[in-house]
Amino acid sequence: MILEIQRQTNYSLQPIHQRVSVTFRYQVHFTKGLFQLDNPLLAQVMIANENSPKQAVAIVDAGLVSHHQDFIAQLSTYARRYNHAFQLAAVKVVSGGEATKNDPQAIEQIQQLIHQTGLCRHSYVLAIGGGAVLDMVGYAAATAHRGIRLIRVPTTVLAQNDSGVGVKNGINAFGKKNFLGTFAPPYAVLNDCDFLYSLDDRDWRSGIAEAIKVALIKDASFFDAIASSAPALMRREIDAMQQLIYRCAQLHLEHIANSGDPFEIGSSRPLDFGHWAAHKLEQLTDYSLRHGEAVAIGIALDSTYSYLLGLLSRGEWQQILNLLEALGFGLYVPQMRQDRLFQGLTEFREHLGGELTLMLLQAIGQGIEVHEVDPLLYGEAIAILADRSRE
Repeated sequence: MILEIQRQTNYSLQPIHQRVSVTFRYQVHFTKGLFQLDNPLLAQVMIANENSPKQAVAIVDAGLVSHHQDFIAQLSTYARRYNHAFQLAAVKVVSGGEATKNDPQAIEQIQQLIHQTGLCRHSYVLAIGGGAVLDMVGYAAATAHRGIRLIRVPTTVLAQNDSGVGVKNGINAFGKKNFLGTFAPPYAVLNDCDFLYSLDDRDWRSGIAEAIKVALIKDASFFDAIASSAPALMRREIDAMQQLIYRCAQLHLEHIANSGDPFEIGSSRPLDFGHWAAHKLEQLTDYSLRHGEAVAIGIALDSTYSYLLGLLSRGEWQQILNLLEALGFGLYVPQMRQDRLFQGLTEFREHLGGELTLMLLQAIGQGIEVHEVDPLLYGEAIAILADRSRE
């Protein structure tokens, strides 16, 4: 009898409702000569609202060091000049590119460094490099002490206009892109255009794909601006690239802040237009494709599929493919013919939370979400791109 009363009492307890609101604020700065002694920006960011200098470690992309062989010395000199703002406890150089996201030991090594240098949650991790390095280092920083302040210093076009300004961090696992990761906004992002001069042509061009992507789904006038500036971009004119990076970063940040789902709790990821195929193609090509190159192919594929569905006009479809080709992107690789490509749809659905949601186009600057696809029609789209590549 007593037991029955206890059970009734427990079952009659009402749920406790709780709501936690958290506000994240961070700035994306644009500068030149970030580590020049007469540029105090980094120090100002680190000392803001602080009473004493903070400890920091710097994780640097090996690709950057190969092009700027005096960079580590320059960073150390800068730290000594601004030791009232921060103290550089250690510098570690890591592999650049997708290799760093495919190496599970890379995370552990950075976490060990954080442990060995005694960083606290109010210390800083400086991630300096391309998007893959920023993703990996961000994941390590987000999981050590449940989160250490991360300052990103993106050094490629792709990182400055897209991956480096967002709230996602991650590494690859189980043959899947970004399978492990966190949503953890950075403390700040510092874009230095001087790093872009040393990029090779593939990395210079690669980041433009993400600008085309966001223009196609959000801003037709930005697409027109990219098309108009295509010759200047191909000539590697820095002013044209800076304008592209700024507007692209702005559109990405506006979406993150105002979409109502910054941490992607739902199943809608419009900023991943063209990415379901891109992520899979990176894996199928053993990452010989740069991310932006794979995104360009994914954009071409989804735009062609949108045209075949009757959503996108033939004229606008041709405009998209012509611009991609004018910027030097290939629109087809043989791996697109593999059945394994369509595993990318399943992996994309898993990443979204269970429901397949793809962004397609009904006009330049106007996306539309769909929840089912026709693999045969996608096969026709692939055949069209294959034929175009042979012309």
